[in-house]
Amino acid sequence: MMLLGRGLDARDNQTRQMQDAVSNVEKHFGELCQIFAGYVRKTARLRDKADLLVNEIYAYAATETPNLKVGLKNFADEFSRLQDYRQAEVQLEAKVVEPLKSYGTIVKLKRDDLKATLTAKNREAKQLSQLEKTRQRNPSDLHIIAENELQRATLDATRTTRHLEETIDNFEKQKIRDIKNIFSEFITIEMLFHGKALEIYTAAYQNIQNIDENEDLEVFRSSLYPPDYQSRLDIVRANSKSPLQRTGSLKSPLKTAQVRKKIHTKSL
Repeated sequence: MMLLGRGLDARDNQTRQMQDAVSNVEKHFGELCQIFAGYVRKTARLRDKADLLVNEIYAYAATETPNLKVGLKNFADEFSRLQDYRQAEVQLEAKVVEPLKSYGTIVKLKRDDLKATLTAKNREAKQLSQLEKTRQRNPSDLHIIAENELQRATLDATRTTRHLEETIDNFEKQKIRDIKNIFSEFITIEMLFHGKALEIYTAAYQNIQNIDENEDLEVFRSSLYPPDYQSRLDIVRANSKSPLQRTGSLKSPLKTAQVRKKIHTKSL
């Protein structure tokens, strides 16, 4: 009887550890699933916002000077191309979220196995208790019947526990394998996107840096003034000279004539 009691205690501890293992996966896989799903949704919204940004850059570029127009358009082209690669991140739904979500069903099945094991263990404990009471009353025929019932209950509990051990062992192996696969897929998808992002952003950066601001500034200035603006500007400047400047201009020819007259007199 002591051995049977110790066997029951050992199975109780084992079952509790299995329950803890299943509960731990249920809790953390559920949290991971929700957070990854939110990550995928935000990525999709980011793609939508990026499309709006591309359209606005195209619209703005159409109103600008030649170099700026080309630079912005090329940037928008590259940024739009990046969004096509961002679309690949939608694979996260199938490669990451769905496998995590499937653990809801897996955990339910493991809980059913645990429930069956607990039922068998409780039946065994009940039969052990009945046998103890029967032995205390000591009628031989009932004693034998109770022992037979206990033996059957113990065999059933042992069989169910072994099945649960195998199931939980497979569950642990599958869990580790799935975690490796899920996170490897996540990393691979993100690496592919960010690798392409670095390449595309480098090209986009170069497109912006290649904008010739001086040339565009000249184009802008030319658009502000009509073609004959410079000649009219010279006339305005000439007419806007101060009276002193105009007097000086008149005196210069007079002074030159006086000098010439003096030179002519001396020569005579």
